[in-house]
Amino acid sequence: MKRTISFLILLLAGSLTSQAQSFGKLVKKTPGMVSYTLRESFSKDVPGTLDKVKAWGITDIEFSSLFGKTAPELRALLDERGLTCSSYGVSYDAIANKPDSILRNAKALGVKYVRIGSIPHKTAATLEMMQQAVEVFNRFGKQAHDQGIMFCYHNHGFEFQPYENGTLFDYLVAKTNPDHVGYEMDVTWTYLPGQDPAALLLKYPKRFRLIHLKDVEKGVAKSDKGSMANEQSVVLGTGQIDWPAVLKAVNKSSIAHLYIEDESKAAEQQVPQSLKYLKSL
Repeated sequence: MKRTISFLILLLAGSLTSQAQSFGKLVKKTPGMVSYTLRESFSKDVPGTLDKVKAWGITDIEFSSLFGKTAPELRALLDERGLTCSSYGVSYDAIANKPDSILRNAKALGVKYVRIGSIPHKTAATLEMMQQAVEVFNRFGKQAHDQGIMFCYHNHGFEFQPYENGTLFDYLVAKTNPDHVGYEMDVTWTYLPGQDPAALLLKYPKRFRLIHLKDVEKGVAKSDKGSMANEQSVVLGTGQIDWPAVLKAVNKSSIAHLYIEDESKAAEQQVPQSLKYLKSL
């Protein structure tokens, strides 16, 4: 009898482990998606677009807009469908000048993270620009932390200007409080400026908390502009990014949420293909 019970316990444990890793070997749970991927669809029909996302098997969304809804209204639509918003994207100006409003929305949405997409700039990154950002990030990061939310900065390419023995991105990481400020890697906006996304993840395994999975068409030239033509955003695994290397590094990091971000006008056709690719790894 004891042997039978032990066998059943092991069988159950194995089953639970299998379920926990049911999506794929490198990507252990179904990735989320950035709302920007379906920006046009969301702007016309939020409930219908949420249904579309759920039909793909995606249940985790990072919203960078409320698409005309209040935060409680959007939360209700998510709750009705068993979906969650784990990260809320806002502007640099918002965290600098309207922190209370942003955090109220974040609490209403039930997010664990608030992030911004870039630091405002009209020129190449400068040390002064980063010094100002450090002050804003540390201040807002503390305010968010006090309410149980982690602030993250999403790199946008221009931060990798050389500085001392590294880059201005390294300066930003070094000068921000690790307890209050995390980072969200945009893989393409790391790769195109000439950085190695996997190596950067391994360099800062505890600072990166979120990641945008976005691929770039083969042949697109390196650049730190943080922009490309919509059609150059391609199905994961068909572009320039070495995804197995990136995802192996993700699994050695503190990243809690992976979000597919597809900027293409054909995203509705491409996202299911990207999911199939990630599952195959």
